[in-house]
Amino acid sequence: MLGRRAHGADIMVFIRAFATLVTVLGLSGAAGCARVHPHLALPPMMLGEASFFPTLEAYAGAPIVGGNAVELLFNGEQIFPSLVASIQSAQRTITYAQYYYEDGPVARDIAEALAERCRAGVGVNVLLDAFGSLGIPGEYLELMRVSGCHVAWFRPLSQYIFRPYHKRNHRRILVVDGRIGHTGGAGVSRKWMGNGRTEDHWRDTDVRMEGPVVEYLQAAFAENWLEATGMVLGGDAYFPRPIEPRGRVYAQVARSSPASGSTAMYTTFILALSAARTSVLVTNPYFVLDDTMREAVLGTVRRGVRVAVLVPAVIDHNLVRQASRAQFGNLLRAGVEIYEYTPALLHAKTMVIDSVWATVGSTNLDNLSFAFNDELNLIIYDRSIARRLERAFHEDVQTSRRVTYEAWKDRGVRAKLLEVLALPIRDLL
Repeated sequence: MLGRRAHGADIMVFIRAFATLVTVLGLSGAAGCARVHPHLALPPMMLGEASFFPTLEAYAGAPIVGGNAVELLFNGEQIFPSLVASIQSAQRTITYAQYYYEDGPVARDIAEALAERCRAGVGVNVLLDAFGSLGIPGEYLELMRVSGCHVAWFRPLSQYIFRPYHKRNHRRILVVDGRIGHTGGAGVSRKWMGNGRTEDHWRDTDVRMEGPVVEYLQAAFAENWLEATGMVLGGDAYFPRPIEPRGRVYAQVARSSPASGSTAMYTTFILALSAARTSVLVTNPYFVLDDTMREAVLGTVRRGVRVAVLVPAVIDHNLVRQASRAQFGNLLRAGVEIYEYTPALLHAKTMVIDSVWATVGSTNLDNLSFAFNDELNLIIYDRSIARRLERAFHEDVQTSRRVTYEAWKDRGVRAKLLEVLALPIRDLL
C-alpha cells in the first residue's frame, strides 16, 4: 500500500509539473495582449477625504458597507479551526470555492465537515479550480458527492488541451447561510498547518466576517458558479434578508475577473497607493511589479511616505523570486524598505496604508493576478484591524532579513543569470 501511494504521489508530481510547463508555454503566446490596461493619470486624493470612498467604490464595482464584524486569522492554527467551525454551524447553505486543494489532515477535515453538512440536509456547493486543485484525492471528491454535495470544476483542463491553462479562479471563498464569510490566501494542504514560523509550513493570513458585506462575497461565488455550472444561485437561502449588523467595521469586497474585462484589483491598489500619506506596509509572496505599479510605489516614496515590503526569502517558484529581485535596485535606491521572511514560505497577501486602510485576500502583486486570474480581496476601513495587521507585519519583520542596496548589487552570477532567464516571462508570473 505504501508503495502504491508513493507511486501515486510521483504521478501527481509529474502531472503538476507537466501542467505548469504547458501553462508557461501557453501563456507565452498570449503575453503580448495579456496586460492590464494602462493607467496614465491618477486623481490627487488623500485617504479619508470625502471623495475617496466613492472613487474606490466606482472602480472596485462594489459598495463600502458598514455594520460588519471582521476577525483576522493568522496561519493554519487559526484559519482551519475557524473554517471548519463555520462549516459545522451551517443550517441552510454552504458555498465554498478553493484554488488549491491537496491531500493532508486539514484537507480531510474540511471534506468530512462539508460531507456531514450535506448528509444533514444543508445545500453545499463546492467549486474547485481544475488546475490548482489537481492534487485533491479522488476519495474526498467521492465522499462529498456521495453525501449529496454538488462539486464542480472551474474551467476543466480537458477543455484546454489546445489552449493555455491560464485565467484560473484564484479566489478563496466560504459563505455559510449567506451570513458568515471567509476569504484570504490560504489553500488546503498540510503546508498551511501550524504557526507560520516552521519550515515547510507556510505563513498566511485569512479573514472571517459577519454582516452586510457577506452578500458581496456570496455574489463573487455566484459569478464563478454560474460560469462553471450554468446554475443561478438566489433566494433567501443564499442572500437572506435582512442581514443584521454584527459590528462597526466598514468593509468592501473587491473582485476582478480579467476574462470578463474587469481589472478592479489593479486600479484599487493603484488608487490606494496614490492616496497614502504616511505609511504603506505590503506583505506579498509574488512581488513582480509592472512599470505603472512600480512608478506608483516610487511616487509614493517621493511624497515622503514610508513604504516597506515583506517578501519570502524562499519561494515555491524560484523564477518568480528572481524576477522580483531583479526589480529591487530602483526600489531600494528610492528608499523602499524590503525584507525577506526567513522562518517559512511567506504566502500572506496583505497591505496596510496610513494605519486605517487594510486589505487581505488572494491577489498577488504580479501580472498573473492582475491580467489573468479571478481574484478577490476584502478591503477593511477600520483602525483597530489596520493596526493589528501592522503589528503582524512588524512581528514578521523581526524574523526577516533586510535587503540592502549594497547586498543586492553584489548578488552572485547565478542569481543574475536567473533574473535574465526570467525576463521573457516576467509578465506571466
